[in-house]
Amino acid sequence: MSLNFKKSYRFAVISTLYITLFSTGLVAGLLLLFATFSWQFCLAFAVSIAIFSFFVLQYRVEHFIYRRVKKIYDDVSLLDSTTLRSQSITTDMATLTKEVKKFATDKKLEIENLKVREEYRREFLGNISHELKTPLFTVQGYLSTLLDGAMKDKDLRKKYLERAEKGVERLIYIVEDLDMISKLEMGDLNLDFSEFNIVELIQNVFDLLEMSADKKNIILMFDRKYNKSIYVKADQEKIQQVLTNLVMNSIKYGKENGTTEVSIEDLVKNKIIVRIRDNGEGIEKHHIPRLFERFFRVDKSGARSEGGSGLGLSIVKHIIEGHNEKIYIESEFGKGSEFSFTLEKKE
Repeated sequence: MSLNFKKSYRFAVISTLYITLFSTGLVAGLLLLFATFSWQFCLAFAVSIAIFSFFVLQYRVEHFIYRRVKKIYDDVSLLDSTTLRSQSITTDMATLTKEVKKFATDKKLEIENLKVREEYRREFLGNISHELKTPLFTVQGYLSTLLDGAMKDKDLRKKYLERAEKGVERLIYIVEDLDMISKLEMGDLNLDFSEFNIVELIQNVFDLLEMSADKKNIILMFDRKYNKSIYVKADQEKIQQVLTNLVMNSIKYGKENGTTEVSIEDLVKNKIIVRIRDNGEGIEKHHIPRLFERFFRVDKSGARSEGGSGLGLSIVKHIIEGHNEKIYIESEFGKGSEFSFTLEKKE
């Protein structure tokens, strides 16, 4: 694609003016000195020297400075052809300096972004390696023990096979979540919108997780009694997954004998906000911006012992954003956390 140049005559015009004034003044002074002054001669000389100077200067600019400027643009265009080749190029030094500075700033930001992405990629690979390695080694350990002779003991064989099965189930769980998060990040989220009672759905989640909560003596509760149904328009299955992940997290990181409280509030005319609040250990402020990253865990050792794929909050965020809604978090370390998200209310 050829480059389009925007020619600048300012340099040649100003330089011509200086040369003309100086030359004409010099000639006029010499004429006065020799007492042969003629204003017609001075005018003709000024016009002639102006025309000559302008064309010589402009020619020199175009064939030397201008050619070098073009080479700079050609070289830079190899790095960023999409931005520079579509713009007019000028020989004006102020404009050129401004464009080069902008290009340098953009490249600096691009390099910084690439560094951040590279760091994130390394951390992600390390995390996924750790997540897969733990259940794999567990399964391998039990199977190796059985092959080394423990298979002859019927009771031990059953116990080890059951534990190996749990390791395989965890692997499947992680792989399924990875598959889902990949689809979500590629925008392959097929939402099946329907109208359903959000109060009933939350109660279903409470019933499903009641046994998990009982192990830590955590009470799952509403902030008040909801006598009337509250209908929303969303993908019921996906919203149940969101609620399950958030309530499960509140149980996982909650305190013994604690509570998980869910409230539903009107936000604006056609929106509601669902809040999941616990009185658990809370989250330190510097961790909050990274909570929705894949595999990010606040307490890496304790969190892994609780199970899970480490992808739950990332999936939650993608599902809510897939509904064009917002998710929020407020937390105070040592006192508890509150996750909330908006949904469209049935008209």
